Amino acid sequence: MGSRWKTIAALWAGLWPSAALAQNAEAQDAGIGGVLQSLDQWFGGNVVGPIAQVLFFDLIFWDNGTDGDLQLPFIVFWLIAGATFFTLRFGFINIRAFKHAWVVTTGHYDNPDDPGEVTHFQALSSALSATVGLGNIAGVAVAVAVGGPGAIFWMIVAGFLGMSSKFTECTLGQMYREVGDDGHILGGPMRYLDRGLEQLGLPRLGRFLAILFALMCIGGSFGGGNMFQANQSYAQVADVLPVFSGGWGALGYGVILAFLVGIVIIGGIRRIGQVAGFIVPVMCGIYLIAGLFIIVTNFDQVGPAFGKIIGEAFSPQAGFGGVLGVLVTGFRRAAFSNEAGVGSASIAHSAAATDEPVREGIVALLEPFIDTIVVCTMTGLVVVITGAYEGGGEEGVLMTSKAFATVLPWFPKVLSLAVFLFAFSTMISWSYYGERCWTFLFGAQFSMVYKVLFLGFVVFGSVLKLGNVIDFSDLMILGMSFPNILGAFLLSGKVRDALKNYWSRYKSGEMQPTR
Repeated sequence: MGSRWKTIAALWAGLWPSAALAQNAEAQDAGIGGVLQSLDQWFGGNVVGPIAQVLFFDLIFWDNGTDGDLQLPFIVFWLIAGATFFTLRFGFINIRAFKHAWVVTTGHYDNPDDPGEVTHFQALSSALSATVGLGNIAGVAVAVAVGGPGAIFWMIVAGFLGMSSKFTECTLGQMYREVGDDGHILGGPMRYLDRGLEQLGLPRLGRFLAILFALMCIGGSFGGGNMFQANQSYAQVADVLPVFSGGWGALGYGVILAFLVGIVIIGGIRRIGQVAGFIVPVMCGIYLIAGLFIIVTNFDQVGPAFGKIIGEAFSPQAGFGGVLGVLVTGFRRAAFSNEAGVGSASIAHSAAATDEPVREGIVALLEPFIDTIVVCTMTGLVVVITGAYEGGGEEGVLMTSKAFATVLPWFPKVLSLAVFLFAFSTMISWSYYGERCWTFLFGAQFSMVYKVLFLGFVVFGSVLKLGNVIDFSDLMILGMSFPNILGAFLLSGKVRDALKNYWSRYKSGEMQPTR
């Protein structure tokens, strides 16, 4: 792979410390480890590299005649363009439905007789558990290191626009969901791409996009949603608990993690929703309380920090090129963080118990708000207030850890717990995404085959580092946005009509809370 893709891959991963990418060298140097390492290198040169050149084809936004051209990968531009279109198409639904979203999420419209498998809150928690994660801890530090404090402002803007993408895809997920023979809900982009575009007279395109999405989602679930999470969480935990260091320690950690994940995912979306409904508030609470403590302790610096964030987002001394460079950095990091437009969240939201598809779409728009506007902004404020980004040295999660440790010396240990919870919750949610896509392609009778494979990859990811295979899965996750946004764009008229009907009934008082 070229150096440009390596840089982008590092941004996507969050620029993890090198220890996280050098696991169990003994296993890689001997026997099957060496064979797999060779296979991994071949895979990088012949599969990952060519795909990366397509998905990360750079669009040049500012050519200053030097090597410092400001570039935005096509796939990130695709995500931002889709989010902007949906925001305008639905009349800034991310603003006018914001209050209603919180009311629905807290259960005021829950009806036990509505079809579905989980509550609005559990669906939101399941989807959030896949996005609120390691990128929120390390990714913001990456953005600040590359683009300065001003990048945080553009992350917030991108998160704001992404709320409309989530609304669109999750509304469609509900509109075109089906009930399988086993009684479980079948929903997500593969369903609305297939059936929705068929209704528009585009059956072949719809089927092609649905299959493409499903294949990418399965690939992403095994790597970025599984192996990468196991790999990174192992590195953090082993650093704090030496009992897990070494080859046997890595294997033991992988087996324990696979056992814990298996307990949850074999129970299906109901069990995943219950666990996510507990873990997501806890892990966010631990992280946000620590962040709030630092902010309150340095309250006199909050104003100047926001001033620096806003001022450097529009830095006049940097000129147009400088402003655009910061904007590109912030937008790229936000797109990688909240997955708005990728379509994965609609798989979880399609299982929510409701007979109003638009209502669940409105709940879903809270995800980028919580993920990017709240959690990422908290991280950014701490990094700027403590000045951890100045002077270089630490990168990614190490920079964030350093920022918190300046006020809370014991926080790196707490951060290890947060990293484990983030990784665990991401894995259980992505297992559901991949399993639904597997079912779409091969049938419900083979869903257990997928779950067994998924648990095997948990152990595999803890023990061996196959960087190119994991990079490939990350490409698949971002690549999911191409068929998803194209299909959502073509089906946006149906969403607009459904929203108009729902909103008129809501504003007229015809639609009353159940409690």
